[in-house]
Amino acid sequence: MESTIKLNLIMHSARIIKLFLAAILLSIGFLTGALNAQAGETSVGVTLTSVTSQVLPDEPERTLTAVIVNLAPKAYTTSHSHGGIVFVYVLEGSVHSQLNNGELIEYRAGQSWTEVPGTVHSFMENPSQNIPARLLATIIAPTGAQLTTYAK
Repeated sequence: MESTIKLNLIMHSARIIKLFLAAILLSIGFLTGALNAQAGETSVGVTLTSVTSQVLPDEPERTLTAVIVNLAPKAYTTSHSHGGIVFVYVLEGSVHSQLNNGELIEYRAGQSWTEVPGTVHSFMENPSQNIPARLLATIIAPTGAQLTTYAK
């Protein structure tokens, strides 16, 4: 009897692990497509690495998505907006960031900024000729929303 219970528990755990891994793979595919939302030249020298994408447990209508944004030297993005609130933390290097066509601000490692819904990220660049920059971007958006939309 005890061995049957253990076997059932192991089989149940294996199913949960398989579902979890499938969800991760689907999230990575969704995340890559959602963040690289439109064709055309929207950024140069910028790559994204998925960290996580999870529906909020107490708010299933919202999803938290986190990515590492890697900016090669002289990399930049053009005008874009996000489908929710964004928290950005500079992990390495520095970036110039401009929101809503306002002041161009330099953020260095250890500094951060927030983009409330409706913010237009007018421009961002890594100003360095030889040092890459890395950011941690966390977006909380409606579940299924397009996370990044580039201006046409």
